[in-house]
Amino acid sequence: MTRFSNLERLLQSSETIGIDRASRVVVFSDLHLGDGGRNDEFLRNAQLFETVLRQRYLSGGFSLVLNGDVEELFKFDLDTIQAAWGNLYELFLSFSGNGFFRKLYGNHDHGLLEDDGYCLASSLSESLALRYEEETLLLFHGHQASPFLNEPCTFSSRALFYLLRYFARPFGVRNYSVSYSNRKRYAIERTVYEFSNRYRLISIIGHTHRPLFESMSKLDYLNYRLEELCRSYAPASAEGREAIETEIVEIRSELETCYRSGFRKSLRSGRYDAIAIPSIFNSGCCIGKRGITAIEIEDGAIRLVFWTRDGSNGRQPGERLNPAEELGKSGIYRVVLNEDQLDYAFSRIRLLA
Repeated sequence: MTRFSNLERLLQSSETIGIDRASRVVVFSDLHLGDGGRNDEFLRNAQLFETVLRQRYLSGGFSLVLNGDVEELFKFDLDTIQAAWGNLYELFLSFSGNGFFRKLYGNHDHGLLEDDGYCLASSLSESLALRYEEETLLLFHGHQASPFLNEPCTFSSRALFYLLRYFARPFGVRNYSVSYSNRKRYAIERTVYEFSNRYRLISIIGHTHRPLFESMSKLDYLNYRLEELCRSYAPASAEGREAIETEIVEIRSELETCYRSGFRKSLRSGRYDAIAIPSIFNSGCCIGKRGITAIEIEDGAIRLVFWTRDGSNGRQPGERLNPAEELGKSGIYRVVLNEDQLDYAFSRIRLLA
């Protein structure tokens, strides 16, 4: 077996759904639904998440993909989770009327395969391939890139399950995840990146809780944008130079705040070789302290978005570069962190991979 064996298996066995420029798809991952109590990490963003699903995505005609670790089965039993979040499960299923709804499983909700009473069983699978024109976007949680995490029945993983269920839950210990290990997170991302380049496709994962866009982390994007602006400054008009100077100040503030605050998830570079090939994307997670992130596919474009209630004051240093737009009068704001055309991304993959 090669280190790509599990990922190659997914590519060969995935259900394929065709999409086009008129398609609308949203991808969320890592909800980690619990019992609705104080140790449920999803509870903080529950109302925000449900409002966004209803008012932006369901009413907007989006199909929905939940990309793994939707339930936190390491710490809670399924019956308790379904009882706490029954309305949310009904909302998930209603997306079938927009096109399709798929629920992919991750390492924290792998146990769903053994439960015949799971209410989303008809939509459950390990991976999904979206066929855009002649190109492929492969969606899977991401734990499959780790030999240890992809074997949930080993002695070590069972020991971890019981430790979390019977120790972490009662004492309120935070969810164990590879997202808290910078080294492991980078190793998984790099494996997915190299696999995607080999097969010239886009992989959309979750698992690491770190948003990635076109194989770049937040730090990579900010530095790349800074270089772009500096190169465009000399030939720009006086008005153009003023706008460039303003944006450079904002980017420097963003970078300085990241370094000062020690945001490790942002500081680790996502560059896996000399050339950034846009073959891996990550939807982040839904248990962030200030909001949730998602991947949108719409009008032939792919974008990384951030949803938050802390957006009424517009741009904040160290927080965002693009302006926040309110969702109706909900008090919830959407920020586009990055956006590009799928045609461009696949062209770059074909030419550089």
